[in-house]
Amino acid sequence: MAGSTSVATERAPSLLYAIKQVELAVRARLDELLRPHGITALQYTALTVLERRDGLTNAELARNSFVTPQSMGDLVTALERRGLVVRAVDPEHGRRLRISLTPAGQALLAGLDPDVTALESRMLAQLDAGERETFREQLNRCRTALTAESAR
Repeated sequence: MAGSTSVATERAPSLLYAIKQVELAVRARLDELLRPHGITALQYTALTVLERRDGLTNAELARNSFVTPQSMGDLVTALERRGLVVRAVDPEHGRRLRISLTPAGQALLAGLDPDVTALESRMLAQLDAGERETFREQLNRCRTALTAESAR
């Protein structure tokens, strides 16, 4: 139409978009921190999961690290070659392997902790202590809601 103009309506980005933007920004900064240490963000995630929950199977570690069991197999092999994790036969189930951090894996995480903590502090710098706790609780409730939905 001659003379008509299209006016785009301004809409705020969706929360899903905002969450993805934060995830991408965190991932980029985390990659920068981890690169000099020769590990990826996915490997770091797996190591931190094992730090909290020692002795997981490959499938359990995959679920807790947000990757497929096949991808986790390759990831664990790489970590094992570097001496950061070890696999041992589960005494109760002879065919099951349990994955644990080695002292070298624990030392790597301890060395990274100050930088990772600083990254998290930077991300949360504009929130006060109460807002940080509320934010953590709300994120956990969102994750729970999505996890419960996928279990149905």
